[in-house]
Amino acid sequence: MVEGHGRRRSRQHNPWSCSLYTLATTLLGFGVLALIMQSLMTRQLDIKGCEMSYMRPSFTHFPDFDTEHTRFASKYSLYLYREGGIDEDIRVKGVPVLFIPGNAGSYKQVRPLAAEAASHYHNVLRHDVGASRAGKRPLDFFSVDFNEDITAFHGQTLLDQAEYLNDAISFILSLYHTPSRSVRDSDLPDPTSVIIIGHSMGGIVARTMLIMPNYQANSINTILTLSAPHARPPVSFDGDIVRTYKGINDYWRYAYSQKWAIDNPLWHVTLISIAGGGLDTVVPSDYASLASLVPETHGFTVFTSSIPNVWTGMDHLAITWCDQVRKSIVRALYDVTDVSRPTQTLPRAERMRGFKKWFLTGLEDIAEKTLPHKEARTLLTLEDNNDIMAQGEKLVLKSLGKSKQKPKAYLLPVPPQGTPEGRKFTLLTNERLDSPGDHGRVEVLFCSVYPLQAGQSQTLFSMNMDLSGDSSGSTRLACKNAASDVIALPASTRQSTYPFKSDEQPFSYLQYDLEDLAVHQFVAVVDKAGEHSTGWVMAEFSTASDSVIRVNMGLQRLLTTGLTVRLPANRPLVMDIKLPALISSLLAYRVHVGKQSCDMGEVFAPLLRQYITDVHESKFFVNVKDADINVHGVAPYMPPPFLAKHPSNGLSLQIWTDPTCDSSVEVSFKVDIYGSIGKLWMRYRLVLAAFPLLVVALVMRQQFRVYDDTGVFMSFAEGLNDCLRSSLPFAFAALTFLSIALAGAQHRAAKSTQHWPLEGRFSNASNPFDYTNNELLLGSGDAFFWFLVPVFGVICVGICVVLNYVTLSVTYMFATLYSLLRSSSLLQNTDGRRTPTAFAVTSTRQRVITTCILLSLVSTVIPYHFAYMVLCIVQMATCVRGFRLAKESRLDTNYNFYNYAHSILILMIWILPINLPVLVVWVRNLTVHWLTPFSSHHNILSIMPFILLVETLSTGRMVPRVQSHFRLFTNVLLFSIAAYAAIYGVTYAYVLHHLANILCAWLVAIHFDMSSLSAKQINTILQTMDTDSKVKKRP
Repeated sequence: MVEGHGRRRSRQHNPWSCSLYTLATTLLGFGVLALIMQSLMTRQLDIKGCEMSYMRPSFTHFPDFDTEHTRFASKYSLYLYREGGIDEDIRVKGVPVLFIPGNAGSYKQVRPLAAEAASHYHNVLRHDVGASRAGKRPLDFFSVDFNEDITAFHGQTLLDQAEYLNDAISFILSLYHTPSRSVRDSDLPDPTSVIIIGHSMGGIVARTMLIMPNYQANSINTILTLSAPHARPPVSFDGDIVRTYKGINDYWRYAYSQKWAIDNPLWHVTLISIAGGGLDTVVPSDYASLASLVPETHGFTVFTSSIPNVWTGMDHLAITWCDQVRKSIVRALYDVTDVSRPTQTLPRAERMRGFKKWFLTGLEDIAEKTLPHKEARTLLTLEDNNDIMAQGEKLVLKSLGKSKQKPKAYLLPVPPQGTPEGRKFTLLTNERLDSPGDHGRVEVLFCSVYPLQAGQSQTLFSMNMDLSGDSSGSTRLACKNAASDVIALPASTRQSTYPFKSDEQPFSYLQYDLEDLAVHQFVAVVDKAGEHSTGWVMAEFSTASDSVIRVNMGLQRLLTTGLTVRLPANRPLVMDIKLPALISSLLAYRVHVGKQSCDMGEVFAPLLRQYITDVHESKFFVNVKDADINVHGVAPYMPPPFLAKHPSNGLSLQIWTDPTCDSSVEVSFKVDIYGSIGKLWMRYRLVLAAFPLLVVALVMRQQFRVYDDTGVFMSFAEGLNDCLRSSLPFAFAALTFLSIALAGAQHRAAKSTQHWPLEGRFSNASNPFDYTNNELLLGSGDAFFWFLVPVFGVICVGICVVLNYVTLSVTYMFATLYSLLRSSSLLQNTDGRRTPTAFAVTSTRQRVITTCILLSLVSTVIPYHFAYMVLCIVQMATCVRGFRLAKESRLDTNYNFYNYAHSILILMIWILPINLPVLVVWVRNLTVHWLTPFSSHHNILSIMPFILLVETLSTGRMVPRVQSHFRLFTNVLLFSIAAYAAIYGVTYAYVLHHLANILCAWLVAIHFDMSSLSAKQINTILQTMDTDSKVKKRP
């Protein structure tokens, strides 16, 4: 029995101990992690379609923007961009635009946008008299050199940049009323506002500027952001960044929740967020959503794959230089500027209309049609015997130019109002639609009968299209041209490969609800081709019952059986398949479109559009056979939509097929399980930093419990073995049930909001807590994903096991080197036991002096994060000495000490990533000679317990056993750390440092509990105070 007890004690002390449970869990965890990474890198990958941009940059620095204007003049710089060979005059002349780089970004990232703006004005707008009269002038692009500051990790840096930029705006505006620096027309008003473009964290800095004390009222009214994480911070390791985000978002939500415009300081501000989509692996594009911050009247989120003539996703940096997207941004900016106004921009509603025109597909519900607001400017004269198509008949022109002598008009009668609900008009052609006065091949007009009376003037019409020929009788129609409402769709033929290919002319598409055509009687499609051509046109009126298929299938059933939809042979030109249950961004899907049999040959190949409405994300698939579908819908940790907006409509598929083939088409849809696994990485990366602390805290809890009971401080590895058979499975099971309960509570809350819409309209605005409901645990409101808790638990157990053995290996290696340099007798007494005098490297007096110096430096010069890193190194050195002593003496007390010191080191290593980002910011500031301290980094209470504990351990003192009721406090404290790491660790990771700090303070209190010390122990401590004690050097 004694032998068995000895074996158990030996196993408990063994730092390399590994049970079959631990080995199996580790292999399983890393197997799942490898599966996630493999899926991330090989499945559901968007195609990169960006074209390179070119420029000839020239920058002008403003050295006079100095300390008289801003306190950050020695750290940051302001530049004006000019395009070589086009505009080299360094005086300002047009509309001021300020570019804000993102995290570690460069001021030179403004080059593609600024070069395109200069080229577009030089080549197009300056020759356009109408544009000049509309107030179009060059865009003066300014950019800021932040010395590649790291803003994503540091809230104070973000606030500093916002303060500097407000000072910069005041300086920029002053340039325009300084005659020597401006060449603007004297009759134009001086600018009072600046357009802001922010990339990544620069977009957050832009929004922060409006809440700063030095913000000049109304100096910003247009903000356009590129891949900016608006909804939540990318990482939560710094308390300042979390609090700053909360302050910014609360301010914006509160402002837009006001009933009256006079109470809303942001009423004039428009905010557009452009996201890159799945190719952005730096910031999840889910975070770019404005749905929880801004109403649709003041802003929206759009993905680059939705933007007309862009139609491709892009990564985090490509969004600044991609040629297609920079063209859209520049044209949108010119569309909303007007130098005749002091604000330099159009009123808010007109700005929103312009941004929707350039950034949205035109197929969205909020897309605005110009036709109802137009006046009839075209008089169409037709022969009396002109054919009018029958009600409900489709117009199909497979070729144009059949009537070579003159244009031919085809009339589709507009159905009367009150016909089946949801009726709409659709037209698709591969030709460009003519505007009034153009001489293309196809023109589409919406007409009403115009009875011309004797003596009535025809001068009301700017265009007179007479197709009556020599006929004596004629019909006159007053018409509106539809070209301004045309929607560009990527061309889809059997030769098409990707939607972003520029070698094919896009399709032209029109879509109107019947209500938009209430005053019209006919749709006239005019074939103006002078010779036979391959152009084609298809048009029809269709009903919602024929063109919309709503699939009320749950996610579980879709996962098991898939979905197959057969589109009938006699179908509309375009059909919608709506899947309201598919709203999660964690799932990916596969779609297969069967090939239809077409005797005469297809006019065009199937064109598929996937879209969601919460954010404007559309993706197009040309010549579609198989397509990978993934969306940025409801994502983990994301706040709910602003002002309890209508619930999500889920995923929808819109498919254009050739209706002339008279053949059905089969569309099959299934969940791509392997492709979905890779989506976990971008949404849950921070879980791998928080969940391991749950494991570490529970293992340490087991170690202290056994130590207080038996006097044996088991190794971390053996503690993990025990926890895998006891507390860890129960912990993961409890967290799983908690995730299901939280999802159920959110679902009930959402349903109650829907039942009481009037009460729910301002519920989110009046109760900020509603925006934190998704911050707990894994941040998902869907009970379907309950299994993610044990999945991430297993992965994190595996990571903890590997980190433990890596740390042991490093310790063993250094201990071996240490043994070559020093004798083990220097670490112990003759009987092999540790004493503070023998084990400590320095005397107590030196340690006290060193500690005081370190604390004084933390309170004045260095951040406590730097001190923490030093403590990690000191603790590693303690473990090295402890490991060597335990290995050579083989005494239980020495093994106890080493295992205790090693567990504290493991805890400190897992806390280290929380401190590293701020440390990197501090080092970065040193390199640019910015020595101004940040107050939040010099709180000595945030590091003193760590210092005291590490210094205590460096003397070889073992923590005393606690056999009183105070042992319960150790248990509860470690359990609290574990619970917090699991429930709040992702959203408030920085708090974990402070919780570990509290644990260290408690352990220091146990070490120095004088009531538990014997007279002999007190005498030993006093002996170490002897100034003549031998001092050994550090290894």
